[in-house]
Amino acid sequence: MKEITRREFLWISGGTVAGIALSGCLGVDMQPVRESVSGLRILHARQTTTICPYCSVSCGIIVHTSDGKVINTEGDPDHPINEGALCSKGMSVYQLSHNNINRLTKPLYRAPYATEWEELSWDDALEKIARRMKETRDNTFEIQNTKGEIVHRTLGMASLGSAAMDNEECYLYQKMLRSLGFVYIEHQARI
Repeated sequence: MKEITRREFLWISGGTVAGIALSGCLGVDMQPVRESVSGLRILHARQTTTICPYCSVSCGIIVHTSDGKVINTEGDPDHPINEGALCSKGMSVYQLSHNNINRLTKPLYRAPYATEWEELSWDDALEKIARRMKETRDNTFEIQNTKGEIVHRTLGMASLGSAAMDNEECYLYQKMLRSLGFVYIEHQARI
């Protein structure tokens, strides 16, 4: 392939600009193009870049917002990891936004052997989780193992962490779990 010189590049660029400018004079109607662009819902939206929350790959996503609401999400073509491509989970990140009518906004609870879900307040749900964690820890906590070694652990609970957490959140999460005596601590990105 022949390499283009700077002078040839300027001639080609000038010719392209002149051709576009003359197209209006020669009867080429650009109105349909203008109308299709003006109908884009993201035309005047604010663009913010973010990272996909689903796995540890950390693909880049562009979020378009208008009037404080998310109106579109798409892969970031300038991101070095995914170069605009997204997996099916990344493509569905739009559904996490608050203006999704199908998004759950209140905790649901289904009692053992029940067939129906009941709606709980956040306070009731967090209290129920805290109470069950304490009961499980109290019932399964070991101070010594069978060899008589001091272990201070609970084998009755486990944790599966999230790849959406940053390093600082992971550090605090680990500290909390270790202080409760958790041994089985895994991370979603390793599975």
